Amino acid sequence: MTNLIRINDEIISSDSFVKLLKLSGRFDALIDEIVQEKLAVHSAKRHGIRLTPESVQQRADQMRRVNGLHRAVDMKRYLDGMKVTPEEYEIYVTETLCFEKMMEQVVTDDKVEQFFRLNSPQFDSIDVSHIVVDSEGEAKEIMAILSDEPEQFEGLAREHSIADTRGHGGHIGSVLRGAMRGDVEAKVFHAQKGEILGPFASPDGTCFEIFMINDKRPATLDEDTKTEIRRLLREQWLAAQASEHRLEIM
Repeated sequence: MTNLIRINDEIISSDSFVKLLKLSGRFDALIDEIVQEKLAVHSAKRHGIRLTPESVQQRADQMRRVNGLHRAVDMKRYLDGMKVTPEEYEIYVTETLCFEKMMEQVVTDDKVEQFFRLNSPQFDSIDVSHIVVDSEGEAKEIMAILSDEPEQFEGLAREHSIADTRGHGGHIGSVLRGAMRGDVEAKVFHAQKGEILGPFASPDGTCFEIFMINDKRPATLDEDTKTEIRRLLREQWLAAQASEHRLEIM
């Protein structure tokens, strides 16, 4: 057990530090990130990914410059302050580069395009507004008004909605599939532009929601969609890797 921090007479040890991370809810996210990186490094080695000494040195120099360490004495002081040896730092740089190289193979442009072709409806979006009230009777009264005067939606949202979107006339904005409750989403995404749907009761029955479809946007492989697909591909690959290894949190 190593002492990490002293605050006056209080000493925080490595054991106490880990317990604080767990209690604050930050431990699991940090462990997940480290495990994912290590899994990718193990896989890179299995796949025969090789790094040249020049590429490792280039990355080390890049990281050194980012940290403002322009002289050898600055780098030595930096490592000494963390109690890290040059050999340990080289391993860290090498594994960081291995992780990136592995991810380049996992997430290629071809794989992104293939995923989109097979799953494009997942990236459809709609522009939607809503009105949320706390009684079914009021919701039905609003629906009755909207059936004759749909142009009153924004005004009714400002006057009656209890949602934080009331100041914007109930406008939520662009919504992707998966962001709404399943039974509601199925109806909303199959509705036509300009259609008003509802009221839908919340799971606990404490409020009722009315939707208006402002616009429908079929999926396109733009940069935002590519970014999301890359994230999904990385998550799927890392989950598959985790199932092939024996993981134990000590």
